[in-house]
This record gives sequence, C-alpha cells and structure tokens, in this order.
Amino acid sequence: MLIYASPRVRNAVPMLIRCLTLLCASLLVGSPLLAQNVPDTGLPPRVTELLAKANLPAEAMGGVVIRLSDGATLVSHNADRSLQPASTMKLLSTIVGLHKLGPLFRGRTSLLSNAELDGSTLKGDLVLRGGGDTDLNTEVLQNMLQTLRQQGIRKIRGDLLIDRHLFQPARLDIGLAPFDEAPEFRYNVIPDALLLNLNLLKLSLASDQTTLRAHILPVMDGVVLTHDMQLIDAPCMDWDAGWLPPTVSTNTRGRIEIKLHGTYPKKCSKLSEINVLDRTDFAARLFRTLWQQMGGSFSGQVREALTPPDARLLTDHVSRPLSTLVRDINKESDNTFARMLFLNMGTYAVDSAVAGNASLLVAEPSTTIARADREVRRWLTEQGISTSGLVLDNGSGLSRSERISAQQLAALLQLAHASPWAPEFKASLPLAGMDGGMLRRLKDSPALGRARIKTGTLRNVVAVAGFVLDAKGRECVVVGMINSDSMQSAAGRAILDSLIDWTARSGG
Repeated sequence: MLIYASPRVRNAVPMLIRCLTLLCASLLVGSPLLAQNVPDTGLPPRVTELLAKANLPAEAMGGVVIRLSDGATLVSHNADRSLQPASTMKLLSTIVGLHKLGPLFRGRTSLLSNAELDGSTLKGDLVLRGGGDTDLNTEVLQNMLQTLRQQGIRKIRGDLLIDRHLFQPARLDIGLAPFDEAPEFRYNVIPDALLLNLNLLKLSLASDQTTLRAHILPVMDGVVLTHDMQLIDAPCMDWDAGWLPPTVSTNTRGRIEIKLHGTYPKKCSKLSEINVLDRTDFAARLFRTLWQQMGGSFSGQVREALTPPDARLLTDHVSRPLSTLVRDINKESDNTFARMLFLNMGTYAVDSAVAGNASLLVAEPSTTIARADREVRRWLTEQGISTSGLVLDNGSGLSRSERISAQQLAALLQLAHASPWAPEFKASLPLAGMDGGMLRRLKDSPALGRARIKTGTLRNVVAVAGFVLDAKGRECVVVGMINSDSMQSAAGRAILDSLIDWTARSGG
C-alpha cells in the first residue's frame, strides 16, 4: 500500500458519515437526480438575441441554470444533448478526482537500487521510478540526487533505469497523432508516469532592432539552440503569429541541435516552453548534467526498464496534494495536469479519501485510460448521475471526441456544492473579471467577483460552467456550451457571458 498522508489524519471522519452528510446536503439543495430530464424552459431573451446576431441556431447551444437553495430550474435548453465541453471537462475530472482519490492524494517519484554500496560506489543500476508526480522538475531531481551524494554515493557503476510503467501503455504519446499544428507547446504535452520537467525546455527570446538572442534552460549536456528567425515589425503580443515548428537534429557524436524557424517581432522579449526532445534522451542528458555538477561519476547507459522487485528505496519525492493541484487544473486550465489526474484515477483505489491511503487498482481492463473511464462512470452511477451520452478521452477537454451534456455538468456541480471538498473545489474556479480564463470577462457585470466559472475553448467550441450569485446572493449553477463550426469564438463567449450576466441579475 502506498501512503500519501500523515498519520495524524488517518482517524478522521469515517467514510460512512461523509457519505451520509453528502446525501443529506444534496437533498437540501436539490438532488442531482432532480436536475436531469427537466423540461425545456428556453433561453433568456438576450442570449437568444445574441445567438441570432451570430447566425447560430439555437440547437447549437445547450444550457442549464439551477438555483441551489431550492433546486429551481431557471433555464433549461437542450440540456440533455451531449456536446463537446472543451476545458469545462476538467470540472468532471477534478470533482470525481477529489472524491475518488481524496484531497490529500499525492503522486510520488522514487530513486531505488538493488545494488551493493561499496564505499562511495553503487555497484549496479540506479532506478528512477515514476508515480504520477506532477511536480517532478529539474529542482526536484537535483534535490533527489543531492540526497544520494549525502548518503555517500559518488560513483554509479551501472545504468540509470527509467521506469514509466505505472501507466499502461507506458508511453501514451507514441503513435498518437498531434492534436493540432503546434505539438511542441506546453498545452499539448501528453503525460506519462515519469514526466520529468514536463519534458519542457524553457525558451527565452529577446530582440532589438537587428538581433534576436535565444536561450534554453535547463542547460543540458550536448544540447544547443540555434535559429534562422527573421525579425519583422509586428506587435510583441503576437510574437507566435510567425512561429514555425522547430527542427531537431542529432549528429554522429550525439550532439543535439534545436533550430527555431519563422519570424519574430523587433524589440520584443518573451518566455515560452517547448517540448521537442525525446523523453528518455531528455532525462538522460539532464541526469548526466546534474550528477556531474555534483561531482558524481556515471559511465553507464540510460534506458527504459521495470524496477527490480528487490530494489530498495534510496530517496523519493511527493507532489503537492490534489487539493492544491486542482487550482492549477481549473484556474490555469492545465491540460497535462488534468490528464495526469485522469490517469491516476485509473491507477489508484483509495481506502479512505480523508486519509488519502491509496493502493493500486485491479489491472482490468488492460489500459489505464480504460480503467479511468470505468472508475469515473462507476462513481457517477453511484451518485445517481446518468452517464448516457458521456464520452471520455483524456479528462482534460483537449479532445475532439469528449462529450457531456449541460445537464450532467450541472448535476456534477450540484454534487460538488454539497461535497465535503466544496471549499477546495470552488476555490479552484476562476473568478469572473479577476483571474484565470475569466480575467478579462464580465468586468461591467454584477457577476464581477461573484461568479466562479471554468471556461473552455476549442476552434468550434465555447463553454462555461460554475457558480453564480444572483441579485439576492443566492448561489446558482450555470452551464452553457456552444458547438458550431461556423462560430467565431468572441461571439460565442459574448453569448455565454450574457447567460452568466442574466443569472447574476436574476431574482432582483
């Protein structure tokens, strides 16, 4: 069994009492069951007007507004139609994740070995094993290796084994078609169980009138950055408009050249991140660089392998608790973290959501994503929420296939409102006009600072889902999704903002 919590919290409120509390609370505010199959009440006039102005049919939108105090349905339009949710699908992942894994759940990375330590020499292989740790970065690896040095290890007379096998398949990114034309950018990173630094290189670009200076971090053995980018007169805010995918080449001596292409504005400084190196190569070069800087010696190979059954733990690292991570997933709309959470739901069973004690799930079905799909559906069914029409892919909404209805999202939000983890969940949602995806929206509305809304955008999708206080301070669940190939994103956002604004003004 893997332990993810302090012993001080293991005697917290029993699961049975928590479940009874959740049931009673949901009955008081309107059961999610009652939020389903409600009659179509139509859309507010302003929403209908903006749909027509944008030349969008009413059928393109699904929407629900429910007042939580009495369960009254204020708006229901195409509520049971399964639509692409874009990033509002992260609400499902975080709500279910908090209940399935517990708010104290943490991913774990371990350094292990079954080799004998002879003086300062480890006479065998060192294993770097992944455990769904979202926070495994350069600094973390550096600290873990420093612990080995403090244990007296200086020479490693074996290989470094990279164990990503907690998730199956171990490399989900291999053979998967790119989501869009920019697979090198952070939002497209596909996780695995050992995602070191998210496999990202930090890119610093700075130009004057004639010269562009480009640098990458972390510095890695045998990796150089060059470019043939042309400087142009353009707004710095549109720096990536002329970006072309980088090329990566390796010479016969193992030296890697990353070359940037396209155009870049004059007098512009920007920081970005790119995912362009093979993951094993990334880990190998970073490990060699850090270990050498510490005075360590290593002449072996770096290869993918399973951890030997007799390996002993040398040191480890645990990520931030899920209660903290959900803020990055929802406020920052982090696709990779959401996908990692989804995979963890297909990996771990939690004996006590309060204590965060986790054990491995039975490995049926065979892939981790299929197990996550099964566990999410099982949990929704237990809560009385229909899974009809629900399509799960990776749990982040960065998908062309994921589907959910406004009705189902509204039921999830009702349940989250009554949950013991409601404070953690609600604090993860962007505040209208103040932060996250809502930073620049609804600043002239009474919803400003009074609505907690997760947004979602794809090229043919806009969506919102969350909580809004009405004119009397009563909390309402609001869900709106528009799917149309002919939609302009700005127009779609204005339509959904008008639904939120209407809710904030209602009841006055």
